[in-house]
Amino acid sequence: MDSKTIANGILRAVGILAAIVLGALFLYKIQSVLAYIAFAAVVALLGRPIVLFLRRKLKFPNTLSVVVTMLLMLGLVVGIIALFVPLINEQSRNLSLLDIDQLSDDVNKLYQQIVIYFGATPANINEVIQETELEKNVLKGLNLNFIPNFLNSFVNTLSNFSIGLFSVLFISFFFLKDSKLFQKGLMTFVPDQKEGNTIKSIDKINGLLSRYFAGILLQLFILFVIYTITLLIVGVENAIVIAFLCSLFNIIPYVGPLIGGAIMITLTMTSHLGMDFSTVILPKTAYVLIGLVIGQLIDNFFSQPFIFSNSVKSHPLEIFLVIIIAGLLFGIVGMIVAVPGYTAIKVILKEFLAENPFVKKFTKNL
Repeated sequence: MDSKTIANGILRAVGILAAIVLGALFLYKIQSVLAYIAFAAVVALLGRPIVLFLRRKLKFPNTLSVVVTMLLMLGLVVGIIALFVPLINEQSRNLSLLDIDQLSDDVNKLYQQIVIYFGATPANINEVIQETELEKNVLKGLNLNFIPNFLNSFVNTLSNFSIGLFSVLFISFFFLKDSKLFQKGLMTFVPDQKEGNTIKSIDKINGLLSRYFAGILLQLFILFVIYTITLLIVGVENAIVIAFLCSLFNIIPYVGPLIGGAIMITLTMTSHLGMDFSTVILPKTAYVLIGLVIGQLIDNFFSQPFIFSNSVKSHPLEIFLVIIIAGLLFGIVGMIVAVPGYTAIKVILKEFLAENPFVKKFTKNL
């Protein structure tokens, strides 16, 4: 092997590495666009059955079917948001936001009842606070400059949300109008000899993810029913809205149920603010906690194994490890997209590396 061949090989390897690095950097820079496309693809998957129903059963033109579907889905989102208006109003009334003195009295009364119930005294708590100089540190760290910073952050978040919502709706419209649009765009980057395997992969991924999202909806519905029954038994106002909100957090694996449970317990306590802690607030909170535990036991031992085994064809332990790893690498967003992304990778490996012994064992259930 002469020096020219070695030099060409080194240059080629350097070029490939540089292309990979530049490609990864490019994908990192446009990650928000990729997120919009991913959300739009999910919306298209969920809206596709409605489009087909309108087009085949009601004989709507394709464009009109897509427009009606988008309006229905957008109306559903607006309706869900509107459900929380009574909840906010009720909690505002419970917290007496317009009566600061009454709010202070209620919170102070609840604080004293909790302290006394657990065997402490307000004097002991105050002594601990003074020893740790907590009050001094809090006052020292208080800076009113956070107000304009908060307003700027809120405006930026609202602006980004508006841009993201418009982008997702715009992309979803064309995905729904032409179901093969994403596939056609992907085919431009695929060699001709690999098109057949790519099309098979896309079709199989669509089928598996459609079943997966349907399973997620079933999972959320089961939790919603359990939470609603629990809150109605306890006597919490706006029980349906609170149950819907807390069940919705289960979209985030493992972390979501903790957030939803904390919100449900907090809203239960604030709904009875001003009542006796030991005879009213504590028992009702305990009943809600029992309902949460029952819901999570059913979810962990029935709903999730059923969804994973029948939709994405993966073992629950396998999914658990994938979600944990994705969460460590990419945070909450990684945990949400871990299962769909993992399923897509398995399908692609099965189609393109079907003869590999490891891939055969890894994807034998697909």
